[in-house]
Order: sequence, then structure tokens, then C-alpha cells
Amino acid sequence: MSQTLTLRRPDDWHLHLRDGAMLRAVLPETTRHFARAIIMPNLVPPVVTAADARAYRDRILAALPTGATFTPLMTLYLTEDTDPADVAAAQASGLVHAVKLYPAGATTNSASGVKDFDKVRPVLEKMAEIGLPLCVHGEVTDADIDIFDREAVFIDRVLDPIRRATPGLRVVMEHITTSNAVDYARAQDDTLGATITTHHLVINRNHILAGGIKPHYYCLPVAKRETHRLALREAATSGAARFFLGTDSAPHTDANKLLPCGCAGCFTAPNTLSILAQVFEEDGALQNLEAFTSLNGPAFYGLPPNDDTLTLAKTGASYPDHIITDDGPVTVFDPGFPLDWAVT
Repeated sequence: MSQTLTLRRPDDWHLHLRDGAMLRAVLPETTRHFARAIIMPNLVPPVVTAADARAYRDRILAALPTGATFTPLMTLYLTEDTDPADVAAAQASGLVHAVKLYPAGATTNSASGVKDFDKVRPVLEKMAEIGLPLCVHGEVTDADIDIFDREAVFIDRVLDPIRRATPGLRVVMEHITTSNAVDYARAQDDTLGATITTHHLVINRNHILAGGIKPHYYCLPVAKRETHRLALREAATSGAARFFLGTDSAPHTDANKLLPCGCAGCFTAPNTLSILAQVFEEDGALQNLEAFTSLNGPAFYGLPPNDDTLTLAKTGASYPDHIITDDGPVTVFDPGFPLDWAVT
């Protein structure tokens, strides 16, 4: 008989759905397995106001597959002109569940992000007052900082000063990629959480660069040394409450990934749960998979875990290598090894 594992239905605490044709094509890949997701606001133009978030949520709901049960948890894109009152009203209405901080120029569609952190201090203080989490893309963008060091420098120069200056502010360190971030997260109180992606548990920088450039493994923050990948795996599989799944599944068409200046992002929504089951089994931690995928995130965001369940069976799994969208094909992340676990 095959081995099975039943979990509370998972949530994704960091997801890119894009818009238009891409939204319609990729949304079913998430709703098949996930009940809720924190939706990233870095559209063009970005989702800055409550009105923007409401309109985007309506487009997502209109694109849901027939019969799907899925709740998009909306976020606002923090700019230097963000109105604290608008943020508070958006949270009070139940529409918005977090605000996203992009340092200007750090990643895809981040040009409207923050350059002068003093200018967003009133917003951060209002968020601390009302308990609304700040999700941070944790990289500095200074030209003199090596790309592999940008996360560690961000912690020292930006994140820690923000948290010290704004007591009580709830912060999610998103898609952490270094042992520095793991160590920092573990040393903090319960106002700090950290998401870890599927792909950063699987690849290191050699996978991107050794033996030829692999554009479909290029993401931001970029994958780091093997020692950092192992630190992430230990954190994710530990069951520790401050670590939870945020896939950062980020679809781009193959044409845009393969440009001379290709887009950053790995599209992991279709096969994330199969990959995670394999990782946790390899590390002898299947008993902690539910905490990482289904319990720790809701607890941090003050939401109940999902009532329904999802079952994986060790029967072998296969996924298409790409999905078709009206904008062109999107390659599905290849973990580089056969997958033993399938969602039944």
C-alpha cells in the first residue's frame, strides 16, 4: 500500500498572480492546492491604495476556476506617498492583510518602492498601532554591495533599525535566502516571522551558473551558497513557528525569461507540495510539513487554519514542464530530481 500524508489545506504567504491573461492562466495552479494566499502588489501600475486592492481582488475572484474555493489576501505596495489613514481603513474593512515594502529597484516592478525610509515612518507607526504586518523584500540596492550580500546588509542597515524605531511592528522577512536571515529571525520575538520559498530549499547558486546559465533558476533574491541552502532547509523542516511557506511563485513567459536581461522568478505553484514533501522526507521531518505549510502562517497573521484537508500519496508525481498562457508559455520549476509524492 502507498504511504499517505494528510495535512490541513495549505496557504501560500507570498504569491505573484500578475494580471490579465497571465492571471487567468496561473490562478488555477494555485487554487488546486492552496486555500489562501498573500497576493503581491507589484503590478504595473502597483496596487497602492485600498481602491487599487479592491479592484485587483475583484479581477482575481472573477478569474477563479468554476468550483474553486480560494481567498486572495490583498496587500498594499508601500510608497513614500502612502497615506496612513488609507492603510488603516483598508485593514479595518477586512480587505488588506499586509503592506509590502520594496526597496526601490530591488526586484520586478519595484521602481515605485522606497528610497528614503524616514518618509514611510508615519505609515509604519500606524501599522504597529493597528497590528498590520509589514512584508519586506529584504535586499539593499546600493551599487557597491555585492548581490550575494544584499540580504545580510539589509538586515543590519534597514530591517533592524526599522524594528527598533517602531516597537510592536509585525514584520515578515520574505523569501529569506541566507543563514544570516535564519539566525536573525531565530533571535527575535514573536513580532517577526519569515517565509521560505520552495526553490530556495532546492537550488543554490551553482544550479544557476555552473555548466551554463540556467535562466529558469534565476530569481531575486538570488540563490546563495550551499551552506545557506542547508540553513534554510533546517529552519523550514524544524517546525519552528516563525518559519512558514511563501512560495514566491513568480510566472514569466519564456520569452521574457530568456532575454539578454531576463526576468527574475521561479514558477513553482504547480509542484510545490510534491517538492516540499520530498524535501521534508529527505530531512526526516515529514511530521513538521503541516506546520510549515498550513499552521505557522495563519498563526502569525492571526487567522484560523483551514478546516479542510489535502492528502499526498507516495505514488510518484509528474507535472507538465510548462503551462500555456495567451501571452506565451511559462516554464514550471524543475527541481532536478524525480518527485515521489503526489497530491491525490
